[in-house]
Amino acid sequence: MLDVRRLGFLREVARRGSFTGAAEALGYTQPAVSRQIAVLEAEVGMALVRRVPHGAVLTDAGRLLAERTEAVLRQLTDIEVELRSLAGLRGGSLRLASFASAAASIVPLAIARFRERHPAIELTVMMADPIDTLPRLRAGDLDLALSHDPLVGRAQAADALTVGGAQHDGADVPGHERDGRPALETVHLFDDPMYVAMPVGHRLAEVAPLGLRAFASEPWMLGTTTSCPDSRLFLRACHAAGFEPQIAFQNDDYPAILGFVAAGVGVALIPDMVARGVREDVIVRPLEPAPPARPILAMLPAGYRSPAAAAMLDILHEVSTSWVAARPAGGRPAGGLSSALTGAG
Repeated sequence: MLDVRRLGFLREVARRGSFTGAAEALGYTQPAVSRQIAVLEAEVGMALVRRVPHGAVLTDAGRLLAERTEAVLRQLTDIEVELRSLAGLRGGSLRLASFASAAASIVPLAIARFRERHPAIELTVMMADPIDTLPRLRAGDLDLALSHDPLVGRAQAADALTVGGAQHDGADVPGHERDGRPALETVHLFDDPMYVAMPVGHRLAEVAPLGLRAFASEPWMLGTTTSCPDSRLFLRACHAAGFEPQIAFQNDDYPAILGFVAAGVGVALIPDMVARGVREDVIVRPLEPAPPARPILAMLPAGYRSPAAAAMLDILHEVSTSWVAARPAGGRPAGGLSSALTGAG
């Protein structure tokens, strides 16, 4: 492969019409320029420059190579400018995926903050469950994805994984691949506590302290157990409390689940992300002891963070910190969070 630096020497000889003029323009001695041109001629196997009494002229091969060199060097200059823009977040793109409850809570604030700080970055956002987004991360179709499932949506297994101080069952751990798939990096943002939701006027609405076992005879609304990690956390909590829950309705859509709860069909376990915007005809209470919290995770390909992904990750940490700080000390979810978050820069 031809040396780009030597091509630059040839271009200057063509521009200046002499080795001496090229040497002055490049800051080299005239013999040094002559040696570089001689090496280039040896590489191509053809004469490129012909000396004349008052300077130097290019041969046909030299003119062809010099013309192509102009285009090559212009492209390299453009590439350098674009790379500097990427590094300085003055260009590039970011493809982000989020699960539903994050998309309804922390993600809009993170997106608004990102666009305000980095308007030149092309930001694409999609909503999908972790079981769908993680394969796309591995395939390079996404740059960053939010997840609440350290087990990649797989069924319970005998192994145990600790994420953010809470244990979760499962054998397939992102970032620790056993089958040669591209590894994923997992960044813990915060833990999202789970609360019990019941209709207004429920017999246990004013009981304190309130344990999960008190709901052993209640019909339960929950997500699809094979795909919803929240449901796996719920089943673990029920088994730890010593009962097998009666499942009356299964759906992975929290608004639908809360509609059934409000109608008095049953009760549900919901995360703080959902509880803060709960409808008025549903009562939300903390449990003692508290069920396992779900870890809120940012996931990206291991080994590389683009400048845009790193910037979004910083913003997600900021928004997450504000989100957790706005959580009521007593564990009772409350609304009115948007102003607390948007005031954080």
